[in-house]
Amino acid sequence: MGDKIPTRPEALDLLHRYFETDSLRKHAYAVEGVMRYIARKRGEDEEKWGIIGLVHDLDYEKFPDQHCKKTREILEKEGWAGEFIRAAVSHGWGICSDEEPKTVLEKTLYAIDELTGLVVTTALVRPSKSVMDVAVKSVKGKWKDKRFAAGVDRSVIEKGAAMLGVPLEELIDDTIKGMQEVAEAIGLKGNS
Repeated sequence: MGDKIPTRPEALDLLHRYFETDSLRKHAYAVEGVMRYIARKRGEDEEKWGIIGLVHDLDYEKFPDQHCKKTREILEKEGWAGEFIRAAVSHGWGICSDEEPKTVLEKTLYAIDELTGLVVTTALVRPSKSVMDVAVKSVKGKWKDKRFAAGVDRSVIEKGAAMLGVPLEELIDDTIKGMQEVAEAIGLKGNS
């Protein structure tokens, strides 16, 4: 492990080296956008939060069966500071990582990673195909339908919100607002 504090261009370079799939890149941009939004709201380091959001799934396309483990290896090889590596790996806690989210940053990443998928799917079924007009009640309305966005583990989102001590509605609202800020980059500006 190093002590390198990465820049966003360095994180983007890594992302583009390891992700060829457009949907995975858009997911990374969505998570980055939400992390930046919540960091700003909480008075935290927006750059650090955003960079960690950007690289959290770095190994997912090329090493899906070693998710989180390879991310750790890649970032260590790049000399990244331990807190960046730990935070990125902690999002897979209980699924593919033993790294329990401890900091507010880590708990936020853990909570919103799955939630961005639910918001994307909610936006895509709207006539506008846009995140710009997604409301909390729209996402909550789809919550109980397990066939809708079936790959989204709602229990992880609920556990994350509880770890943060925030109501689920607030977490959903923050996630929508963060994604609205990067709507163009994630392909959800819509056709309005």
